[in-house]
Amino acid sequence: MSKTLRLTGDPDADKLLSEDPFALLTGMLLDQQIAMEVAFAGPKKIADRMGGFSVTKIADSDEEEFVELCVVKPAIHRYGGSMARRVHALARHVVENHDGRTDAIWTEGDPDGPEVLRRLKALPGYGDQKARIFLALLGKQLGVRPQGWREAAGAYGEEGSHRSIADVTGPESLAEVRSFKKAAKAAKKA
Repeated sequence: MSKTLRLTGDPDADKLLSEDPFALLTGMLLDQQIAMEVAFAGPKKIADRMGGFSVTKIADSDEEEFVELCVVKPAIHRYGGSMARRVHALARHVVENHDGRTDAIWTEGDPDGPEVLRRLKALPGYGDQKARIFLALLGKQLGVRPQGWREAAGAYGEEGSHRSIADVTGPESLAEVRSFKKAAKAAKKA
């Protein structure tokens, strides 16, 4: 991963997301029921408290000690305890199934878009929508574009859309995504 992401408004948090695939995967995991930029700043909070960010260090940590680290204010999430358990389970999955190489999820064996989507959906805490958004984020912002990635990402892969974190490149696009989400929520209520 070489492109600098601009998802949080915090240069240090964005640098971690840009350099560490597991940090990015964790940010996506945390992206529910809180503001997107707060969710993606979660890995930096963990890194600050653990003296660095490491998938193996998280996976090898005692789960309850990791939870305690994550709920210290400011917590990594409004539901800090349950989300810390999910992060811990995600780290263990990546270590056990991908030898600790997060990027193997989208690179191992030269997979196509549907296979990357299948692998993402197999992750703890990742459902269909989260997996599609992450696949779109990989394709749109990091140049990870296996054959058929846009189709596998569905509407999130559409060029020029402003549906999700996959489309956030700074404050202006964040506002556009928020506006889209607000309109979509209002349409559901109508």
